[in-house]
Amino acid sequence: MKSLIRSLSYLKPQLWITIGAFVSMVLVNVLSLVSPRIQGYIVDSGITPKALDVIGYGVALLLGAALVRALFSFAQTYLAEQISQNVAFDLRNQIFNKLTTLSASYHDQQQTGQLMTRVTSDVDVLRQFIGGGLLQLIGSMIVLIAAAVILVTLNWQLALIELAAIPIIFFILGFFIARVQPLFARSQVVLGKLNTVLQENLAGIRVVRAFARETHETQRYGEENKQLADVNVEASKRISISFPAMFLVVNIATMAVILVGGIKVINDTLSLGILVAFNQYLFALLQPVFAFGFLSASISRAQVSATRIFEVLDTENEVRDKPGAKALPTVQGRVEFKHITFKFAGADRNTLSDVNFVAEPGTSVAILGRTGSGKSSIINMIPRFYDAKSGQVLIDGVDVRDVTLDSLRAAIGIVLQDTILFSGSIRANIAYGKQDATDEEVIAAAQAAQAHDFIMAMPEGYKTLVGERGVGLSGGQKQRIAIARTLLLKPSILIFDDSTSSVDAETEYQIQQALDELMKGRTSFVIAQRISTVRNADLILLLDNGQLVGQGRHEDLLRTSNLYGEILDSQLRASDSQPPAPVVIPTSSSVPQTPQTQQAPMALLTPSLKEKSI
Repeated sequence: MKSLIRSLSYLKPQLWITIGAFVSMVLVNVLSLVSPRIQGYIVDSGITPKALDVIGYGVALLLGAALVRALFSFAQTYLAEQISQNVAFDLRNQIFNKLTTLSASYHDQQQTGQLMTRVTSDVDVLRQFIGGGLLQLIGSMIVLIAAAVILVTLNWQLALIELAAIPIIFFILGFFIARVQPLFARSQVVLGKLNTVLQENLAGIRVVRAFARETHETQRYGEENKQLADVNVEASKRISISFPAMFLVVNIATMAVILVGGIKVINDTLSLGILVAFNQYLFALLQPVFAFGFLSASISRAQVSATRIFEVLDTENEVRDKPGAKALPTVQGRVEFKHITFKFAGADRNTLSDVNFVAEPGTSVAILGRTGSGKSSIINMIPRFYDAKSGQVLIDGVDVRDVTLDSLRAAIGIVLQDTILFSGSIRANIAYGKQDATDEEVIAAAQAAQAHDFIMAMPEGYKTLVGERGVGLSGGQKQRIAIARTLLLKPSILIFDDSTSSVDAETEYQIQQALDELMKGRTSFVIAQRISTVRNADLILLLDNGQLVGQGRHEDLLRTSNLYGEILDSQLRASDSQPPAPVVIPTSSSVPQTPQTQQAPMALLTPSLKEKSI
């Protein structure tokens, strides 16, 4: 129960509201316990002696108690709901903030559907417990103790008969709770899987339709949905079995009380009014017992959900600001990797092994290698999406782990291969990293990215709303908006993960012309598989199986590396079936490459023909 108890700490910021709800709950239960005594008084002092004035007085008391009880019942319900919503609000914000700051390695190992379930379903389960179950639990305990004391004072012999049933009922409850809680835990896991299937299909609906897999995906979703239904039905069955057993024990005890109490009334050792009141208190005693039965499911679910919530909140962030971290000074752009070794969590081998290189300020660096060679890991080290297992990443001689993440990432502009746009206007997407950007700055960035013309051609220009994930825009348009978003920040270091792969040759050339000037004076890293992207880079990093097997300019690697020649040959052969794309890395020439300037793939392997291949 540690996680559930811990969740109660979220009541501290709203202490007075909690006190108000608690006081209202106590008054509601006190008034509930007063009513049976008034009824006993009416029977003994009003009905039996036929005193109408006493009956009228007693009825007025009952009515007053009912009205006051209704008032405080409303206050309890309203305040409890306010408390629960405030707690849910805080929890959602904390989980979301935690998820946005956790390192990439955490998200690599988690399913999106499971995380969504914790933010939504698990928080709501805990909210319902705090808003209703918690006060009901406390109120039931108060009523149980108070009713037991009153019953003993009224007639201790009858009270012992009824109280003897309480331990048996709690034993039955404990027995079934122990067997139903694992099912609640499994229910939340299965719900997470169901959400994962839903999220994957909504995100990849075009792929599903393109491959005519609607039936398959419907069946996959149906199987997970059936598992969820089955586990919930099984949990309900186990809970439902407990209630007949409890009712049986209660009925036996109640019959014994009526039998013994009836004999006492006949023998004039107990008044009829006391017996009436005793039966009312008997109900008040059993009501919280049954409430515990109903609450057992709520408590079990809340415990499971609280555990899952705090699993996220307690996760250690592998990449975080170290104590005493300082802001990164003005960046010149010198990037150095010193003996970097890196391995993904759960991997059986290193992704990068003892990587060393230096990129001087203002140089363009191309990263080349086969799939899985570690290219993306190189660029992920620079903004600290991941931290190295050993070694140092230095910017202007400063270890990136010694500076704050905000200042580090503010100095780095990134355009990823998978372009992500957010719902909102085009202007909002361009100004995403600089909310206070002026219209002139936004337009200048769009012009530099060759995006201004197509934006102005839209009905609402920069106010045009972008659909979810950029629906309604072409791949090239989304890519140019993403580039404008990065350029607006005017970073000292640029990272392009094959950032023009989604555009045609003409659009790529237009973007290249803008980048030619903008990349001057900035250190630029480019991941690409095409010779047109890397051949004019100031520095090429050649990776193979996580090792840096070559570095230098195009001419140097042609002369010294067979692997470099093989990669060029493979890529150029693949490009024979489509028009070659223009240069992506800035060059001193503004003339785009044409098919006539390309040579046969194998010619590149011959140094004497190098100039022609270039």
